Amino acid sequence: MVNKVILIGNVGMDPEIRTLESGVKVARLRLATTERIFDRQTNETKELTEWHTVTLWRGLADVADRFVHKGSQIYVEGSLRTREWTDRDNQKRTSVEIVANDMKLLGRRSDGSGQQQYAQQPSAAAPSRAPQPAPAAPVVPDDGPDDLPF
Repeated sequence: MVNKVILIGNVGMDPEIRTLESGVKVARLRLATTERIFDRQTNETKELTEWHTVTLWRGLADVADRFVHKGSQIYVEGSLRTREWTDRDNQKRTSVEIVANDMKLLGRRSDGSGQQQYAQQPSAAAPSRAPQPAPAAPVVPDDGPDDLPF
């Protein structure tokens, strides 16, 4: 079975960064993707924007903390996760988010260099995956739990 999401979009606000008691860093950000649809009846192009919640762990969270800001264009690859919780009014709530295992900073950086890629490496306990091409930038190890603290 496959649970894979690939998004390219613009970050809507600076990432929210937290450090767990164990010292593991986690970041959450909102990513906007916009699809342009041509309406033949009105002869106009319409834009449909979707907002996605993305969670980044450990090294990816550190990269997000240091380099990702409101307006940044990023590529994110990960999987969908559904969370359920009870809010302050005792109402059951559900959300769907993307847990990222790969991120690339897109667009022009202030120093004029090209895109940068950051990827989570599977932990020793994780099932093996098909071989991946070598990343263009530093690889950040995956060394902590996969539970979401949010």
